Amino acid sequence: MLGCSGLRQAFRDTPRHNFLKLPKISIPASNLPIYLSTPLRIIHLLTSFNMLGYLLVLLSSAFFCVQNVVVRILFAEQMLIGVGITGGFLAPTLQNSFLLLLLRMVLAVPLMALMATRIHPQTWQDLRKLATVSQRRALFHALVGGGLMFSYLALLYIAIGLIATGIALTLFFTFPVFTALFSWRFFGHRPTTARWGVMSCVLLGSALTVPHDQWIGGGNYWGVVFGVAAGVAYALYTVNAQKSFDYLHPVPYTWVSFAITLLLSALCLLVWPPMSELNLAWGPIWIWSLVSGFVTFVGHVLYNSGIRLVGATASAMIGAANPAFTVVLAWFAIQETLGVVQVLGVSLVTLSVVSLSRLSK
Repeated sequence: MLGCSGLRQAFRDTPRHNFLKLPKISIPASNLPIYLSTPLRIIHLLTSFNMLGYLLVLLSSAFFCVQNVVVRILFAEQMLIGVGITGGFLAPTLQNSFLLLLLRMVLAVPLMALMATRIHPQTWQDLRKLATVSQRRALFHALVGGGLMFSYLALLYIAIGLIATGIALTLFFTFPVFTALFSWRFFGHRPTTARWGVMSCVLLGSALTVPHDQWIGGGNYWGVVFGVAAGVAYALYTVNAQKSFDYLHPVPYTWVSFAITLLLSALCLLVWPPMSELNLAWGPIWIWSLVSGFVTFVGHVLYNSGIRLVGATASAMIGAANPAFTVVLAWFAIQETLGVVQVLGVSLVTLSVVSLSRLSK
């Protein structure tokens, strides 16, 4: 027999897109008039779960912004607030990008192993179940998720090596469009006209936040291809994650993705070893990699949990605001200047995300 608390727990434990599979609810006769006289309780409960999902995705964006700023510090000298001039420990090459990815996952994988049971107590039981025949579909989605996580990061790093960083990131953050199309194809979730409009505003605002000088630079068409391919791979990762959460909790799913990314990064470094690794400033690199590993762990857990509540398309639309949020954080933390156009872009993205949360109601 479930009362109000039982109903709330049932919604909490069930993916948002799968509410029809909720257990049958028995309401005592004495409480029936109360339930019938307050039908808005359930509507309010659904709305609160929507807002919680948006909040989780927004929080994940904050952690991903920190990760973006850390990468800038590692690749170029920056004036860090409260510290002074620091950074520039690695050249922005493909080999060093794989090295940073490896160091990030070396720290993120064991950190998540330590924290996983506190977030989801059944983590290790769920992982052991993946070895059983009945969980082959869950195992398939978890392995595909790990391959897609590595793919989008590797493709993005290659694009950054071929074209200007601002262009590569802007091409990558077209992923909400592909996410909406894939969700429409696989789940039948056709975006409304209003959501297409919000998505367009987010993409336009993110493009405006890129400094003008970063649009000017060499490169080739392959850099553009790899940048868009990174966005497609990330869109597939989010859609695969939404489907995976029918069978597997976000925490073990994310841990499997991290572990596979760690393995593939190590294999890539064996093929493309970094140059002059003995002369690197390993102390600061490890410290900043620890920060990057922590924010990667928290950011992905929050983002995947948000996908479970509001779906891949809505999460991707908020995630596309990441460049604008990164610009604001960089302005505060490493004293990067903001032009008028960039402020306009940040404002457009902020208003778009707010309007998206209002559309969810």
